[in-house]
Amino acid sequence: MGLEYARQLAAKGYNLLLVSNREEELVAASQEITGKWPVKVITRFQDLAAPDAADTLHAWCTGEIGIVPDVLVNNAGMFFFKELQADDLARVQAMVNLHVGTITRSCLLFGMDMKERGSGYILIMSSMAARIPAPGITIYSATKAYLKSFGRSLSYELKPHGVGVTTVCPAAIATPLYKLEPRLMNLGVKIRLIHTPQWLVRKALRAMFRGRRVICPSIMNVWLPLLISITPAPIIARLWKRFRR
Repeated sequence: MGLEYARQLAAKGYNLLLVSNREEELVAASQEITGKWPVKVITRFQDLAAPDAADTLHAWCTGEIGIVPDVLVNNAGMFFFKELQADDLARVQAMVNLHVGTITRSCLLFGMDMKERGSGYILIMSSMAARIPAPGITIYSATKAYLKSFGRSLSYELKPHGVGVTTVCPAAIATPLYKLEPRLMNLGVKIRLIHTPQWLVRKALRAMFRGRRVICPSIMNVWLPLLISITPAPIIARLWKRFRR
């Protein structure tokens, strides 16, 4: 999805700074984008789940290369689906760092620069899971709920200063994040239970440039959280007990 944000922003004429912990993909993305659009692309290989990631990135941007972005896209994320155990603590902490710590600090550090300048856009990727506290996605749904609340609140603080904050809560999107078999992924896209990154990014950027605070695209965002919210807790517990076997 991050690559699709890069493509669509490049098509709008934006120069790009791409940050990822996947060095080969960064190089490939840079080559693809500069080969298609007349924009500049800077890449930075960095682990955004590190506790000091946001501060390090901000210092590098404002100090070494001297930029304050016009658009900040907080898209980096991670996912795992399982019942939590003590040996999951390391990746639980990484998820909290990435979804909560890094995004919060990035929004504040770059947001204050935008506020001082009087213009800018911040986009935060939450999830439909923000409304679904369910077993198996315990940490994921909790961190995405935080992002939805944080982004909406921050939008009220920054909008009077010319800075828009838009939080996107997509339903299922066809990315490698969920590790679905290709056959199931293609079927989901075909019957529109799963949407493509191109579809989602187009809607997200349109909403951001129009000043929307929160968007929850896809009809699944309407019926699935509602269905889960009215399902009795004993049934959810029984389903999870059977599923985890």
